[in-house]
Amino acid sequence: MQSVCICSEVHLPCVLKWYWPSEGYRSPEFETYFDQPKMYSALEKNVPEIIRTNEALLDSIDNGAKYTFDISGIFLDQCKWNPAVIESFKELKDRGAGFSASPYYHSISSLFPDNKEFKEQVTMHRDKIKKIFNVNPRTFINTELILTKELSAILKEMKFKCLISEGSENLLYGNDPNQVYDNHIPTLLRHIPLSEDIEIRFSDQKWISYPLIADKFASWIANMEGDVTTLHFKYSSILSHQQNRSDILQFLIDLPASFEKYGISMITPEEALKNFKTKELPSIMNKSTSRYGMHNLMGNHPQHLYLHELINIGEILQSKKGAPEYDKLNCIYRYLQQSEILLEMGSDNQNLGYEKAVNIFSALSDFKRAILEVKV
Repeated sequence: MQSVCICSEVHLPCVLKWYWPSEGYRSPEFETYFDQPKMYSALEKNVPEIIRTNEALLDSIDNGAKYTFDISGIFLDQCKWNPAVIESFKELKDRGAGFSASPYYHSISSLFPDNKEFKEQVTMHRDKIKKIFNVNPRTFINTELILTKELSAILKEMKFKCLISEGSENLLYGNDPNQVYDNHIPTLLRHIPLSEDIEIRFSDQKWISYPLIADKFASWIANMEGDVTTLHFKYSSILSHQQNRSDILQFLIDLPASFEKYGISMITPEEALKNFKTKELPSIMNKSTSRYGMHNLMGNHPQHLYLHELINIGEILQSKKGAPEYDKLNCIYRYLQQSEILLEMGSDNQNLGYEKAVNIFSALSDFKRAILEVKV
């Protein structure tokens, strides 16, 4: 019997300011580099849709659905501005929703040569989920679904039971990502086309399969081979579909009954490990990938240079550990590791990629200057 595992990333990034220190250098505070009013406005704008979506997901769970949420530490921190958001996710937890762990700052720290920073952020996030939801996550979903050769071994050391990553062609070589794959820890791979049907195409009236209804979607999965289909989409896409006046919430409410009609069960990642044997996929042990491929994060010179600079700044920062400003500077450093910063410089961002890169490196170089000036 085919099964479906549905996971969703819940995250709103900390937005960098357009940073031009024309009046001289300023004190390195969070507000120096990040646009907090814009972040607050983004959350407040989305709160009604978040609450409404969670209410629909409660109905979906009551109908038999199972969901796993990857809520970033950054988003959890922003929810202090509107605690009702956290309460709505607590309701989902009380009805059976699961939670995964990830790097706290939605960072690309798993690409650093030293895994210390990555492990610290994952532990921070795990502890935060435990504190808020009284859940100890056993499933790990990396920022942008990044997979590296070293990642699964590190996660095994950290006692994780399952990894969810991207079902990229360089891993699958034409195979369907519908199995639990053998790795240092069992690994599920996102089914990209089906996830995109929900994440991207759902509101597209020019799409050949528009409108997408639950029965149609379930029939596609019922005709596929394999054990488990893993769907992973960004929560923000659901909010976007709502703004386009689509029927995405009714689709989610109807999914469990449609899956049941076709003999498809909805399961958690941990249940997939118990229900199915792992399958060998040699490439998963020696290839790297991320959402839509590593070229999105590391496809051009500015992105490679930014990663190099982050690593260098981290080494400098460690030498300043005894300074009174260390905790504040380390927090800013971690916000500067957000994946969105690299994606903004990507080759796909043809209109603003260069301008974004100039601005990003202006902020980063000023931050590096501030760290170098710190006296221990």
